[in-house]
Amino acid sequence: MWYHKPDINEELLQSLPNLKVVASSGVGIDHLDLKLLSSYGVKVSNTPFIVSTDTADMGMALLLASSRRLVEGHEMAVSPDTEYFPADWLGVEVSGATLGIVGMGTIGYKVAERAKAFEMKILYHNRNQRKKEEESAVGAVYCKKIDDLLQQSDFVLLAVNLTPQTHKLIGKRELELMKPTATLINVSRGLVVDQDALVEALQNKVIKAAALDVTYPEPLPRDHPLLKLKNVIITPHIGSATKKTRWVMMEEMAESIEAALAGLPIPREVL
Repeated sequence: MWYHKPDINEELLQSLPNLKVVASSGVGIDHLDLKLLSSYGVKVSNTPFIVSTDTADMGMALLLASSRRLVEGHEMAVSPDTEYFPADWLGVEVSGATLGIVGMGTIGYKVAERAKAFEMKILYHNRNQRKKEEESAVGAVYCKKIDDLLQQSDFVLLAVNLTPQTHKLIGKRELELMKPTATLINVSRGLVVDQDALVEALQNKVIKAAALDVTYPEPLPRDHPLLKLKNVIITPHIGSATKKTRWVMMEEMAESIEAALAGLPIPREVL
């Protein structure tokens, strides 16, 4: 499967009685009905680890681009109407700011490693607390309650899997807990955020800005209000989109398929 295609439903499974494995690109499996696949004896694999470095890079890129208003600045610099650069064109500081990471898995931890190099203060919320030595390595402080992280962070970065528990994890209540000067960054899945609540929060200056590599749907309808806001950066779900990573993803998918066909243990099997 690439970009969640083809759609794996009961009709397809009935038409493929000899199907042994579905090899899905990327880390997310929210597009797959694992119980349905299991009932047909079909195994599932994904490529969870290879995407983490590039996605962490993308998270930091969005954070930096939003904080320094790079997209707006580029538009001003190349506009035929620009006659001078205003002296009050200001962004916000990254060094010394507080970054709250929601989801401290492989991607979230790699974001923390990068943020440490920018001398950021790092908070994180996760189902489970990381080991003390892992926290110390990046200077991260655990927040058992997500509310504590939201209230303290200058930047909130979402790096969680989409599950029933994280569906619209960030809604109106959570956005109102954030600082009015804060930026929301999402490199996970669009449905982790209540998009209507986000639009309202951005329009009413409940939060300062958002930088999103994911939305729902993808792409957004061309008349969607998020596309009209100056304090939003949207990229086309390209967290893992580098030549090397996509090549390795293909190799890992092929490796899983070959193992399944040979009756061998499947690397990176989703259980």
